Amino acid sequence: MPIINVKMTHEDGGATKEQKEQLSQKLTQAFVDVFGRGEKTCVVTIDEVSTDNYAIGGKTITNIRKKS
Repeated sequence: MPIINVKMTHEDGGATKEQKEQLSQKLTQAFVDVFGRGEKTCVVTIDEVSTDNYAIGGKTITNIRKKS
């Protein structure tokens, strides 16, 4: 069973249920188109990560964006 995992930053209230549903549908359809397998075998998980818990070069995204 394929698992497509999406990690993205949680910002401005995060993605809506509708956006997550649409993303899941489109990723599933892409999987079906590429691999020719049924959509019922495809699992999509979406993890939203706080910008306080995501860092580049030792600095959190929250702090990087404050300086911009």
